[in-house]
Amino acid sequence: MQPTIESIYKRYSPALRPAEQENSIGYWFIFRGNHLLVHETDDLLAVPVGDRLDKYGLTSSRTLYLGSIEGASCYTAEVAEDSTAPEGMVFLPLFALYDRIDEDLFHVAGRGLQMLSWDATNQFCGRCGNPLNHVDHERSKVCPNCGLSHYPRLSPAVITIILKGDQILLARAGHFPNNMYGLIAGFVEPGETLEDCVQRETMEEIGIKIKNIRYYDSQPWPFPHSLMIGFIAEYDSGEIQVDGEEIAEAKWFHANELPNIPPRVSIARKMIDWYVEEYKS
Repeated sequence: MQPTIESIYKRYSPALRPAEQENSIGYWFIFRGNHLLVHETDDLLAVPVGDRLDKYGLTSSRTLYLGSIEGASCYTAEVAEDSTAPEGMVFLPLFALYDRIDEDLFHVAGRGLQMLSWDATNQFCGRCGNPLNHVDHERSKVCPNCGLSHYPRLSPAVITIILKGDQILLARAGHFPNNMYGLIAGFVEPGETLEDCVQRETMEEIGIKIKNIRYYDSQPWPFPHSLMIGFIAEYDSGEIQVDGEEIAEAKWFHANELPNIPPRVSIARKMIDWYVEEYKS
């Protein structure tokens, strides 16, 4: 059965500037490095809400508008690495906040982190060195001297669930913590289709051939600027031979004997959970 594909956003609307009817009191996604400022609570953590940044005693090096959630503005801001969190608040790594803040807020925070990184690394033109200007009608910058456009960087990567009968192939990279196993993944190279990349990465990392490649789902992955594109594939031929560089070990597993697998924040976990549900049904 093909998985159901849904938008990750339920209430968020992206935009370049606030609408006239938009509430000036909105969400502030304030980053110190890749750490997001949140209110400490016993339940879900809360993103700061207000009409300006300085009410928190913080000064930003850059501030960008992201869009709105149910009419409330969303801003992202970068503060200095030595900034101190206000009383009752704390800076926490964004990766650790999934399931601890509202899902839409988590994804908007990821967008904010990527936009801040893009703005910081695109101050000057890579062709002629002139300072860049923001464009009014789209999310980009343009060089007033040579006209070169600079868009937010996005690095597409494929991630593949490989099935062999009722088994799933899981692999462990040498840097994975806690003996964790995941799925085969890799970045798309120039001139490749997504399906080409799926086949190449599988052959390079574990030495087997696959067939019946089909799209599963996708997930923005703001660590720092990836788009993970998921596929389902079936085993065709060959024996597992790990490359020993990116992959240290790979095995076939049954749904009732899975090893330590990625956390629920990742598309890898969503894909593995789908496989388990399919096996049970």
